Amino acid sequence: MVRADLPQTDLFGEPLAEAAPLKSRRSGVAAATPVAADVELAAALPRSLYLGTSTWSFAGWQGLVYGGSYEESKLARDGLAAYARHPLLSAVGVDRSFYSPVGVTTLERWRAAVPEHFRFLMKAHAALTTPRTAPRPEFLRGAPEAFLDAGYATHTVIDPARRVLGERLGVVLFQFSPLGERVLRHRALLLEKLGAFLRALPRDVQYALEWRDAAMLGADYHQMLAAEGAVHGLCAHPRMPALDAQGADPETRGPLVIRWLLAPGRQYEEAKAAYAPFDRLVDPDPLNRSRIVALGQQAVSRGREVIVIVNNKAEGSAPLSVAQLARQWRAS
Repeated sequence: MVRADLPQTDLFGEPLAEAAPLKSRRSGVAAATPVAADVELAAALPRSLYLGTSTWSFAGWQGLVYGGSYEESKLARDGLAAYARHPLLSAVGVDRSFYSPVGVTTLERWRAAVPEHFRFLMKAHAALTTPRTAPRPEFLRGAPEAFLDAGYATHTVIDPARRVLGERLGVVLFQFSPLGERVLRHRALLLEKLGAFLRALPRDVQYALEWRDAAMLGADYHQMLAAEGAVHGLCAHPRMPALDAQGADPETRGPLVIRWLLAPGRQYEEAKAAYAPFDRLVDPDPLNRSRIVALGQQAVSRGREVIVIVNNKAEGSAPLSVAQLARQWRAS
């Protein structure tokens, strides 16, 4: 993201036969009729495994998640209760919070829409992960300069989420966009700043850090996370190494967080155009599916929670990818 030379001191300043579609009493959005095989499959999965998608507002999921045709704006506001009725969808990624903080009223509506055994992966506001000297995207116009500002993170993101969502808040994820070589040359200083930032955050919330720069990975990075009680957010993305090559502390007790984001060799907008309306698997990716299952089963065997969030741009349809993951998990 950063294009200009930076002195160190300037750096830091996602069938039950013939039954009628299920209506959500709260939302007015109908849930798709559950498939009997999915209900059976969900019951066979470990309770510490949470599978979900990156947000829930896709009209193309009619028949997969939703029992009727709805505008995406309607689904964004009212579709979560129907989404949570799907037997295999026990988590959801909140991308919206990356672009703008989410208010308490919205959080309360989300909490009321989902069962107790459900987890939100809440992305932190991008102001927290954008260095002050980096070009600021349009959606951050007017947002404060808050790079690694623990006070802003606590007041704006963490306190509202933990107070309202409670145990349903699975993890707060800090996503760092590509930083660029001129920032990465100060990697050691950045790790120090990250450690101090994590130490200043409330301790009763799980945190994950996710990158688009492979250079941030390394033993010192994972040691810093372990020391501060945070975890690395594994992401399947063309800019990053394979999921099982990103490294982690196998002894950590924090959750395993995996986001399956983008098909190998694809650009985001290219994948979006090729896969819309996201109602079928276009580019099946059995290799990443196997990696996710293997990593998840290893973590569950060690007593860890596992949160896997799948994007439509991974294979073409996130709900269908989740179903394939679940089937392979049970078969493995």
